[in-house]
Amino acid sequence: MRIAVVGATGMVGNVMLKSLAERNFPLTELIPVASEKSVGKKVEFKGKEYTIVGLQDAVDMQPDIALFSAGGSTSLEWAPKFAAVGTTVVDNSSAWRMDATKKLIVPEINADILTKEDKIIANPNCSTIQMVMALAPLHKKYQIKRLVISTYQSITGTGVKAVQQLENEYKGEKGEMAYHYPIHKNAIPHCDVFEENGYTKEEMKLVRETQKILNDNTIAVTATAVRIPVVGGHSECVNIEFENEFDVSEIRKLLSETPGVTVQDNLDTNTYPMPIYAHGKDDVFVGRIRRDLSQPNTLNMWIVSDNLRKGAATNTIQIAEYLIEHNLCPSTTLS
Repeated sequence: MRIAVVGATGMVGNVMLKSLAERNFPLTELIPVASEKSVGKKVEFKGKEYTIVGLQDAVDMQPDIALFSAGGSTSLEWAPKFAAVGTTVVDNSSAWRMDATKKLIVPEINADILTKEDKIIANPNCSTIQMVMALAPLHKKYQIKRLVISTYQSITGTGVKAVQQLENEYKGEKGEMAYHYPIHKNAIPHCDVFEENGYTKEEMKLVRETQKILNDNTIAVTATAVRIPVVGGHSECVNIEFENEFDVSEIRKLLSETPGVTVQDNLDTNTYPMPIYAHGKDDVFVGRIRRDLSQPNTLNMWIVSDNLRKGAATNTIQIAEYLIEHNLCPSTTLS
């Protein structure tokens, strides 16, 4: 099992390598891939050094699976080239998510729709993944009618440049700006670029991707995405209107029985999800579960997860694990 990690030197790429090691992913050869400026440099994996190669060299090596986290333009250009030589690509960018011919996968929810013919598979946006992990079992039982979402997103979702900006501002130093405004002691209601409808791309990802993953375009979704000076993960306040009545205790029980979801919801001990505790973990944490008293059949929840783990690297790797387990990629098929 030959695995290429495209974007191996980036923030998500580093977490991918760490997660591959932690999960004892069954690879026989690692191929770290990055831009030309990084070719020839070394990365460490399980105590061994590997030399970074360029994209064309990686294609020529014909890996079984390529885990992409190198940006949309790179994915659009190179994912088809990998697929053409038989590699199965799992892409973490936004490039293929809303392509009608590509599947958008959260393994716990819809991996069963994957086939051997799927050579480019899309990984959802980080804020979408953590939310649908909590929503999927509830939608199945109570039928979601409408979602009102407010996100409080980590600067790590922007990348290394944003982390450096926060560190510079914290120390009172001048430096390169990832945002239009200071992020230290601030909240910026502007994640990604604005679309013509007045919403940002990040907000519209929550709309479109949620409907695609849950396979239900009737769900009404509106979102506001905010960047805050936090490193550990994304937080979301989600207001859910159901078609059917529910019992809050049943909601808690259902979520607590959902793989990959941890309920942290005890007001007596001030227990609720926070990024400081989600950092470095793969689960999605749910708390502040309570009925919306202003209208029928409506629930409020607070959802937190490490956006670099389940929101990106871990979900991508879980897709690859599913492909191997179910003989949906070249090496496993041949064996």
